[in-house]
Formats: sequence, structure tokens, C-alpha cells
Amino acid sequence: MPPSRPIDVSLSELHLTGIPGLQHLHRWIAIPFCTMCVITLAGSSTRLCVIKAESSLHLPMFPFLSMLAVIDLVMSTSITPNTLGISWFHSTAISLDACLTQMHFVHACSVMESGVLVAMAFDRYVAIGNPLQYLSILASPVVAAVGLATWLRAVAFTSPLTVCIHRLPFCAPALVAHSCREPMAVLRVACGDTAFCNAYSLSLSTVVGSCDPLLIVPSYMLVLRAVFSISRPEARRKAFSTCGSHLCVMALVYVPGLLSMHVERYCQQLPPHVRVLLADLYLLIPPAFNPLIYGIKTKQIRDGALRVISRRRR
Repeated sequence: MPPSRPIDVSLSELHLTGIPGLQHLHRWIAIPFCTMCVITLAGSSTRLCVIKAESSLHLPMFPFLSMLAVIDLVMSTSITPNTLGISWFHSTAISLDACLTQMHFVHACSVMESGVLVAMAFDRYVAIGNPLQYLSILASPVVAAVGLATWLRAVAFTSPLTVCIHRLPFCAPALVAHSCREPMAVLRVACGDTAFCNAYSLSLSTVVGSCDPLLIVPSYMLVLRAVFSISRPEARRKAFSTCGSHLCVMALVYVPGLLSMHVERYCQQLPPHVRVLLADLYLLIPPAFNPLIYGIKTKQIRDGALRVISRRRR
């Protein structure tokens, strides 16, 4: 029998190895990661400032876009600093409490992002299918209640996993073969019984990644039916453009997310660097693309930004 690894119940520090097998390329791989982080910070911050400053953007859709921008900021700032620290400064150590805190924030944000996308799908259905009742159906208290419910759902879903992992003993040396705090990778260095944590993590990702799209797809089918009933070609084109942008974001969120989760769980024969890169890109690409899709390509925000800039120049 192979010798068992030493168990240190009081272990308070983990070490992230970065991208296994590609350590010699860490310095270069970090450049696109840093670029995506800068795009996320600049784009999401600008979107929040424009929505706050421009009164014409105080419609129900834009609080949801603001929530998405905040989620992107938290997601990016929770992941990128440690990834860059590993790649550029060989700073691999992280305390167990900090690791679990960041992991909780990242996965709570993922669940919140999914909930916001569901809310945005409903928003588009009401805006296109019932335009005259749009403001009364999605009044400010309703939008606030939806935002609160999305946050509470994320906390309720992710807290049990964080508590479960925190109670596990860890093996020394605790080398996590990953560049971010991915639950499956952290659980591999635990010495206790991880069956419940593994099952809960997989179930959580599957439920959120499958059930939320099942709510979104019917909403957009109804939206498309409403779009085809619009007689004016310009209005129909505008509705198609808006829905197409939303569907692009949803594809960026759900497809890589489900792929990353199942590859990490069931495709252990794949090279470790493939699994790690897939997880990193799933967490970094959507926040970097959201400012493009919901900022530059959204006419109301683009026009609002120009009005804010023109007022500042006076």
C-alpha cells in the first residue's frame, strides 16, 4: 500500500501551483489574463458610472445591467490578482480562510450572474411582449426584490459547500494544482471524506447550469414570437439585435461553465493544463466580453456615455 499523506488538521495555508505543466509560460499566459481584467475593470466601471449619471437609463433593464457589472468586477478582482501573483511573482501561498472566502465569492457571483440572466430574459419578454405595461410590471420595488432574491439564492446555494470544505482536514503539503480556488481542486488535497462536498459541488453546478437555461429558453421563445408580430422592420431589427446580444452572453456563461465542470469531474485523462485553462477562461472571458456586448453594442448606453462626456466638457 502507498504511504498515506500526513494529515494536519490545523493546516492554515495552501499553495496554488498555477497551470500544471505550463509553469515556464506563466509569464506570457498572464498577459492576456491581465488584459481581460483591465477590460473588465474599465468597461464595468464605465457602465456603472454612465447608468448612474444618465437619467434616461433609469429603466428596469439597466439595474440588471448594473448588477451584472458589479458581479463582473467582484469576479475579476477575486481571481486575477492571485493568478498574476503566481505567474509574475511566484507568490503561491494563500491562507485557507482567504482561499475559501475567495472561492465563496467567485461561486456566489457565478450563481448570481445566472440569476440575473434569468431576470434579464424576463425583462426582455415584458419589454417586447407588453411594452405598455413594462414600467408597471417591472417597477423599482419589483426590480429590487428580484435583485435581493438573486443574492439570497446565491448565498443559500454556495454557503453549504464553503462550510463543508472548511470543516475538512487538509494534507501537508497542501499543493492545489490550479491557478484559482476551484472546489474540485481544493478537495483533492483534503484528507477527510469529501464525498458529500464533491456531490454537492457537482449538483450545484448542474442545477444552476441546467435549470436556469430552462427558464431562459422559453422566455426567449416568447420574445421571438413577440418580435415576429412587430410590423415595423426597424423595431423588429432592434429587438433582434438586443436579444442576440443577450443570447451571446448566455452562451459564453453556460456553455464553458458546464463544459469546465464536467471536464474537471469526469475527464481526468485530459492534461491538467487543459482543465485549468478551461476553468480560468470560463471565469475570465464573460466579464471581459460583457462590457462590449452590454456597453459598446447597447445603443442606449453608448448614447448615454456620449451625453455624459459632452456635459463634462461644458
